[in-house]
Amino acid sequence: MVMKKYNVGIVGIGAVGTELVKVLRQRKFPVNEIRVLARSERDEEIAGETFHVRPATPENFDGLDFALFAGTEGSKGASQVFGWEAVRRGVIVIDNGDDFRMDPKVPLVIPEINPEALDGHCGFIANPNCSTIIALMALGPLHQAAGIRRFIATTFQSVSGTGRAAIAELEQQVQDYVAGKPCKAETYPHQIAFNVLPQIGSAKPDMPGFTSEEVKMRNETRKILGAKGIRVSATCVRVPVFFAHSESLNIEFKRDLSPEEARDILAKTPGVRVVDDLAKAAYPMPLQVAGGDDVFVGRIRRDESVKNGLVLWVSGDNIRKGAAQNAVQIAEVMIQRGLVDSWKKR
Repeated sequence: MVMKKYNVGIVGIGAVGTELVKVLRQRKFPVNEIRVLARSERDEEIAGETFHVRPATPENFDGLDFALFAGTEGSKGASQVFGWEAVRRGVIVIDNGDDFRMDPKVPLVIPEINPEALDGHCGFIANPNCSTIIALMALGPLHQAAGIRRFIATTFQSVSGTGRAAIAELEQQVQDYVAGKPCKAETYPHQIAFNVLPQIGSAKPDMPGFTSEEVKMRNETRKILGAKGIRVSATCVRVPVFFAHSESLNIEFKRDLSPEEARDILAKTPGVRVVDDLAKAAYPMPLQVAGGDDVFVGRIRRDESVKNGLVLWVSGDNIRKGAAQNAVQIAEVMIQRGLVDSWKKR
């Protein structure tokens, strides 16, 4: 039997768009054509392949089966302009930007956690925020087992979440610092090299003192887990790491969940790897997970400050599982569940 192949568009060719091409090839996605769309026409070399980039116009979506919009953290605009137009032209949109995540008619999906949300889709699917994905890869299966009442998240987010300019800025600041030169800050409001910035995103007037990134974690968690009552408090911090986000999670459950039971649940969860041996200095770190597919979980212990509490430490590659890989996985699951052809026949 010949496997059906699909025409896949990638909208945007920055850090996430580039990774989308790599992930499609690495996972052997059944691709007939990869069509790259961006603001300007040009040629781009990605992982040894040369792609002719076409301008993003409504007509250039014609003939595609999927369009993967490659926004970075907080990215807006492209899917607002072209997303629903692409759907009208028969294309399934998977959007990594944050424009439509909380739209009630748009599924917000982590394939390992809530693939059933794809059933009955209307042609437009949202990829969650990178920090939400990395947290919920651990929190999702534990919530199923013991029910989460609340959690406190402190994130340690790499500069790649902001895009190529931030990666280049950190690298230049490190070089300038070592050379004894002044460090210029352009992408961020302050120097990021050898520093941490407790602000990711803009201030939210409806939640004084919180940033947009912190509010996303609360709202997206509730939607993905289908649990409006979960209480979430997040502090999102930018750190001088190139790739991979890490997070400290303090969780209160509805019932007692021992560290041993949590380790057993997580060890059986696809896409999760337990690395948890404090005596041997074994725990998740950005250098371990960068460039990889799994979210690592460790430092699993009781939180004695609250009844039925646990503390976890998680790390995952924000450009891969936190963005490109999750988007491609959504497309894979849609094919597996027969949701592509059935939608096109409507």
